Amino acid sequence: MDASVVVFLADGCEPLEVVAPTDVLRRGGVEVVLASIEDDLTIRAAHGVTLVADAPLSALDLTDFAMAVVPGGLVGVDNLGKNARVMAELTRRMEAAELVAAICAGPMLLARAGLLNGRKATCYPSCEEGWPAGVYQADAAVCVDGNLITATGPGTALPFGIQLLRTLAGDEAADTVAAGMLVR
Repeated sequence: MDASVVVFLADGCEPLEVVAPTDVLRRGGVEVVLASIEDDLTIRAAHGVTLVADAPLSALDLTDFAMAVVPGGLVGVDNLGKNARVMAELTRRMEAAELVAAICAGPMLLARAGLLNGRKATCYPSCEEGWPAGVYQADAAVCVDGNLITATGPGTALPFGIQLLRTLAGDEAADTVAAGMLVR
């Protein structure tokens, strides 16, 4: 399997948490497919931003991807959580120890599905309510726990993207992209 990533998109997603990691990964040579949960490729993201997906989720074989990414934005996360295919894929990946990444409110989907038991994760402050004890890492901007990578929110979207690239392509690729983007 080549290094490739699927980013799940729904109306209401946080645009910075889609664009920043996608930009980092593509600069690092990783194929990224922005997948709309609807057949309409136009995504009405938060803050009046419009994004255009690369493909509808229905057209993709999700097992072709090395990583699945869940951006935040409460409305977007709620919309993703209503999609049976997204939830089934997140469950399958977590149970198979395949790469899953989520930022901001995104980790809430994993918690709702009971997939954070015994794990370490972070999220936007207050989105951890109801999580199992010991999971939430309040001081971590980006948290890596095995196959799971989580981050806190829009301000950590670039470091999150750098960590995704580091996981998929190694330190040299991540350090080169970070230096070129002036990410410290």
